[in-house]
Amino acid sequence: MPTALRTTVTRQLRTLLAALLPLLAALLVAAPTAVARTEAADVVPTATLTEVTDFGTNPSNLRMYVYVPDRVTANPAVLVAVHWCTGSGPDMYNGTEYDTLADQYGFVVVYPSVTRSSKCFDVSSPQALRRDGGSDPVGIKSMVDWVTSTYDADTSRVFATGISSGAMMTNVLLGDYPDVFAAGAAFSGVPFGCFATTDGSEWNSACAQGTVSRTAQQWGDIARAAYPGYTGPRPRMQLWHGTEDDVLRYPNFGEMIKQWANVHGVSQTPAATDTPQSGWTRTRYGGTGDRAPVEAISLQGVGHNLYSNGMAARVLTFFGLDSGGPAPQPQPGACKVTATTNAWNTGLTASLTITNTSTTSVNGWQLGFTLPTGQTITNGWGATYTPATGTVTAAGASYNASLAPGASVSIGYQANHTGNSAAPGIFTLNGTACTAG
Repeated sequence: MPTALRTTVTRQLRTLLAALLPLLAALLVAAPTAVARTEAADVVPTATLTEVTDFGTNPSNLRMYVYVPDRVTANPAVLVAVHWCTGSGPDMYNGTEYDTLADQYGFVVVYPSVTRSSKCFDVSSPQALRRDGGSDPVGIKSMVDWVTSTYDADTSRVFATGISSGAMMTNVLLGDYPDVFAAGAAFSGVPFGCFATTDGSEWNSACAQGTVSRTAQQWGDIARAAYPGYTGPRPRMQLWHGTEDDVLRYPNFGEMIKQWANVHGVSQTPAATDTPQSGWTRTRYGGTGDRAPVEAISLQGVGHNLYSNGMAARVLTFFGLDSGGPAPQPQPGACKVTATTNAWNTGLTASLTITNTSTTSVNGWQLGFTLPTGQTITNGWGATYTPATGTVTAAGASYNASLAPGASVSIGYQANHTGNSAAPGIFTLNGTACTAG
């Protein structure tokens, strides 16, 4: 090639490269963001029910369906909606309004679906009734993990609701995974552990007939045993039941109230009672607002199939999802409790000082706490203590039942112990978490 021609070609190539290099640099910078956005958008089609496979550990071969609205909020909440016996995930999708509510508020809905012949969820086997024990709860937890990872969901706003078998599974999920679920809503269910069997049977006739009755402490202990050693916050629970339920009979409603009130360390005496609709009686425990620790709705003259349109919106109010923001959790600071013990051999005395650090008076206070394992209260002063072991409620006496802002009251008890003489470390005052001094 002649020297003049070679020089001309070289200059043209240099000019072309000079023009292309800025464009290539811009594309390289922009490419990762564009690819990431496209991949996230293409994971699941929006505004339609879609099955997801290979979502994680799934010992009982559940199927996973998910509904993602067109407009998902940043760090969305996750709602697990669990179907009834003989039903399916698509049936739950078609029979409830959670998808249209997701369109409105931007959360993601998961619909687990049973593949065993009965189409009932496993709420009875030993594996299902302990954390990470196997069976259906593990598969559902995998579904939650998949959604939270895929959509960068808010792990503090994961909720469960279900009907009949799904209501029983809601109780199980909240017992097995109290660190995963913030709240649940059970329509026509039974307490956690009530359906327990050891012979492989899925059905427990005594529980279904409402003949299984235990103390609140016993029910609470059964739920707590699913995750031994867990001391964190417990999910709030909303319960719905018809008085004429002939499948999972009405006494189960009262047993569930006892269980979840005890789990939360609140009184079984309602803090509020009202009638939100004709024939409905709503009681709230440990609080009086829309997001009390436990809320129970009894439907007079209604049978097992009580779910109807409009109820899902009430579920969202209880969850705190109807505002698009996080559900408020009890925050330390409204009260402070200082606890000390003086121990000997197999006994101890404990002194508790409760301070109202809020700006309003507390009337008729009840202090909730859990005794360390092996401790049993033998007598007390300044309050009435029930029960003597486990999760205890100390109710103020007539002379000290009112706490003005900034005021304190001192109470105490004597207890036996089997080696652990520590003071309780977590307290609630009328359902509100206290700072431990």
